[in-house]
Amino acid sequence: MGHWISLDAPAGGIRAWRADPPIPPKGVLVVVQEIFGVNRHIRDVVDRFAAHGYVAVAPAFFDHVEIGVELDYTPEGVERGRELVAQIGFERVLEDVVEAAREFQHLGKVGVVGYCWGGTVAFLANTRHGFPAVSYYGGRTVPFLHEQLDAPMLFHFGERDPIIPPEHVQLHRELQPQAEIHVYPAGHGFNCEAREDYDEPSARLALERTLAFFERTLKP
Repeated sequence: MGHWISLDAPAGGIRAWRADPPIPPKGVLVVVQEIFGVNRHIRDVVDRFAAHGYVAVAPAFFDHVEIGVELDYTPEGVERGRELVAQIGFERVLEDVVEAAREFQHLGKVGVVGYCWGGTVAFLANTRHGFPAVSYYGGRTVPFLHEQLDAPMLFHFGERDPIIPPEHVQLHRELQPQAEIHVYPAGHGFNCEAREDYDEPSARLALERTLAFFERTLKP
């Protein structure tokens, strides 16, 4: 369903995976990758959102450093992914998110949804740029929880996530009381079929809640 396009990012053009719905769009979703690049999982996520009625686009942020990075869910993939996100930094990625939103805003209101590292990017897209956002197991958000939400916000967490312990989830509840927060009987990365922690019931319920969230927040 999806296909690669070019995105005129402020720090230099990058690719993005785009998919369009079979119906008039309900809105636009900027999908923010994990540390593994715009791999098959993220492309599947984009295609799935399109099937549910959204124009969806996932910028390939790693193109700023190396074109075509798609990493596996292995220790080597984690190490390389962490190196790449450290090189790129949050500010450049947020510039790309804003540019993607600008390019597609004529098709409807824009929301942001991110996974793992991308979950933290989605949160920052809310606090710093005012996008309704959904964060799936954003493991780097705690240092930014003092930032004030500027739009509706939804968080998904796994209760057995070793990266985001229960006390960190509680910090989200305490410091972001306006946000909607759900915890699932699953580990980290429970939405990703390629991970050992994939949990189909939790992924399905989280998707239902995410779609309901964007139905509310991206209404014309």
